[in-house]
Amino acid sequence: MTSVTSVTGAAVVAGAPPIPAFVNPRAGTAAQAGEALAAAGSAFAVREVEPAALPDALREALAGGARRVLVSGGDGTVAVAAAVLAGTGVELALVPGGTLNHFARDHGIPTDAAEAVQLAAGGTVRAVDVGEVNGELFLNTSAVGAYVVFVRTRERLERYMGYRLASLVAGLRVLSAMPRFRVEVEVEGETRSYLTPLVFVGVGERELRVPVLGGRVEGGAAALHLLVVRSRTATRLLTLSLALAARGVRAMTRTPALDAFLVDRCRVDMPRPRGYVALDGETRRLTAPLEYVLRRGALRVVVPEGEERGTGHEG
Repeated sequence: MTSVTSVTGAAVVAGAPPIPAFVNPRAGTAAQAGEALAAAGSAFAVREVEPAALPDALREALAGGARRVLVSGGDGTVAVAAAVLAGTGVELALVPGGTLNHFARDHGIPTDAAEAVQLAAGGTVRAVDVGEVNGELFLNTSAVGAYVVFVRTRERLERYMGYRLASLVAGLRVLSAMPRFRVEVEVEGETRSYLTPLVFVGVGERELRVPVLGGRVEGGAAALHLLVVRSRTATRLLTLSLALAARGVRAMTRTPALDAFLVDRCRVDMPRPRGYVALDGETRRLTAPLEYVLRRGALRVVVPEGEERGTGHEG
């Protein structure tokens, strides 16, 4: 059961210093975020910061005693911020500025810049779970296999044809040459061997049925949701994808096509010493084995009053 801790907004307290606010200038809604923050007057101390420089900027704010910081950008920018803030107790407020904004949507944070800025000055705070693999933090999902190939292909094509068309072409290419690899997955002390095109790990229980499509299950388990696809051909994977969209994860785990586990930690051993892993839609090259762990309540996030979706804990 999700519980939420109410707090007084840092910018609302009389005499409180302005909230440090960092805007990714490359984000699609950077201009709107800047206008909304400017309209808030002295409540925020605003800086434009590239994602590569964001960790140092956040550490500087923490060293200066900041209790809450605002970050404006997409899921990748939010993940960079979370990697610095997790475990510190400092509150993270968001102005979503990406294409999909999965993390913000999962926690009910408005995508309208003016509404998000208003929330950032008050709101309530929830301690939410994050995932970690070999020391790398992720907020939403991680994957090994076909999805990694999809992401890397999409990244190469996106500069030429835009995000949506690049996604479509990348998906078709993956299906035309379906990668398969042998992995060993250790869950609760038991090792299982698979020849699979895809291993997926989500923070919190996930649903793939339309219209949720990878989002968190409302009231779902606070765990890592490990999914291992057992369909090995492009045709079977496409059939599985359609079935998941129509029937959902729980129905498909009762078939031979998919194995699913809800765990606090798991281990994925890849066939090569190093390989690419997708983390929140970005790729990293990590050393095997992949040690996944759930960090419960590690990140304090500013959310709307009474917001109960996703996984969270007493803050």
